[in-house]
This record gives sequence, structure tokens and C-alpha cells, in this order.
Amino acid sequence: MAGQCSILYVNAINADGFAETQTRALRSLGFDVVEIRDLPARKGLTKYHALVVRVPEGSRLPVIATRLRAAPLFGRRVLISLVPEAVTARQRREAVDSGFDRVLPAECSARLLAAAVLTILRRYPEHRCVVRGFWNKRRVVA
Repeated sequence: MAGQCSILYVNAINADGFAETQTRALRSLGFDVVEIRDLPARKGLTKYHALVVRVPEGSRLPVIATRLRAAPLFGRRVLISLVPEAVTARQRREAVDSGFDRVLPAECSARLLAAAVLTILRRYPEHRCVVRGFWNKRRVVA
């Protein structure tokens, strides 16, 4: 049986405390979400199905994507970046070309983020996972 879908949410914007992010809403949608401030050790990345990196303006997205994709056993995990509105379309394309699966606006809804994660995960059968129901009830099929 597949395990619960897990997301590592790296919030590099807020150094002294977490701002309101999509993590609470993602948890309510059934994901197992861990929020941290900095990228973990490379070995710790393999525990998660998806990595969401929220970066400040001026970050070098191609460098971040290349570093993460080069981690041992990272494989074809979902890698999404959340960027400020000021990031240009060209910078977003470069990030996708360098290894991010998607580049979304930082203020996107949790539903849009969840849809992006699940859409990309569908392509990779080795990363099968389940999303818990809203009320954690099991459906009984008669």
C-alpha cells in the first residue's frame, strides 16, 4: 500500500519566523507537510514525494534547481518553486529548464499547489502516494 503524500516546504523568505503559508491548507487537504527555513542535508530529501521551495526576489533559481536535482537518490521527485511577482517570465523559464517542474507565484492558493503536485506525481509510478480524506473517514463500498 502507498504511504501518505509528503511535502517538504522550504520557506526561505522568512528568516525570523514563518509567515502565513499554504502549509496549513495543504495539511487540511490530506498531505503530510513539513515546513523548514533552509534546505536540509541532501540525504534528508529522499523522505518526501515533493519539494516546494519559496524563494525571495533575486534568488538564483537555476542554481537551486541544479543543486537539488543533483542530490543522491533525488530522482524524479516533484520540485516546485514559489516566486514573487517581480520574477520575470524569462527567469521562470530558466528555472524550469534547470530542473524545477513548475514555477508558481508565491501567493498561489493551496489548491493550485496541491493540483500541481498531484499532476506531476501521476507521471511517476514509483512515487505512488495517497491523500487522506478531509474527515479521515473510510468509505465503505457495498
